[in-house]
Amino acid sequence: MNEVFRVPLNEDLSGFTAILWQHKIPHRVLEQDGEQLVLVPYNVNAEQIAQLFQKWKEGADLSGLQVQKQGQQNSIRGILRAKLTLFLIAISVIITLMVSLGENLQLMGWFTIVEIQIKGNQVYYANLISSLTDGQIWRFFSPAFMHFNLAHIVFNLLWVWVVGRRIELLLGWPSLLGLFMFSALASNVAQYWVSGPMFGGMSGFVFALLGFAWLWDKVNPSRMIGLPSALMGFMMFWLVLGFSGALESLGLGSIANTAHLIGLVAGLCFVPIVSFIQRR
Repeated sequence: MNEVFRVPLNEDLSGFTAILWQHKIPHRVLEQDGEQLVLVPYNVNAEQIAQLFQKWKEGADLSGLQVQKQGQQNSIRGILRAKLTLFLIAISVIITLMVSLGENLQLMGWFTIVEIQIKGNQVYYANLISSLTDGQIWRFFSPAFMHFNLAHIVFNLLWVWVVGRRIELLLGWPSLLGLFMFSALASNVAQYWVSGPMFGGMSGFVFALLGFAWLWDKVNPSRMIGLPSALMGFMMFWLVLGFSGALESLGLGSIANTAHLIGLVAGLCFVPIVSFIQRR
């Protein structure tokens, strides 16, 4: 959520908030540092709400109040503003189609974390050091773009769109790019150490997005991303199901549980980094 304005604690906002609720305008009032903060979701025009508050203080009649949401003003323009989110989704779709959901092993070998060779029924692969010494730096990030079934890519990219877009619009594309690179690098390397190179998907980044959004809202109540706090409970439940083996027994295939866990930790760790940069 975005901060609209601050007023002293002794100022009565009940009349103004009643008008907002009457017209179904979502908002929150928080107490912080001896002041009242009025917040609105990212898709509500905060500047217009501030102007309405000033008019209300001056005694204007707000009975005919109309407040447009940003998405109502220009939904296509709002979608196109999330350029990095759209780029990550597009690259995921393209690479997933290129590797034919993991069926094309020859092309898949270009995007695995290390170079692989298939000889008979055996998979031979290099080590991480060789990827570095050969200058194949892209391999540390490219596994995130490969998906191996339709449910896998739809589930992941839906979360990337919902959460990644909010982060990009609120904090800017450099913050989202940094989060992607940090979480993809950490989760891919960790998953490689545990299971070898035959893995892929945006799941580590998705857990990073959700973990980042949850903690960001806790420590930055005046600039909230605005996801329900209950999503953290869902994440932890899904994580436990993955490590228990229940998801594989339900026919969902091999689950990159280590990537999920490390992605979540990476998302939490990235919050203080972005907070520091945003304050400068």
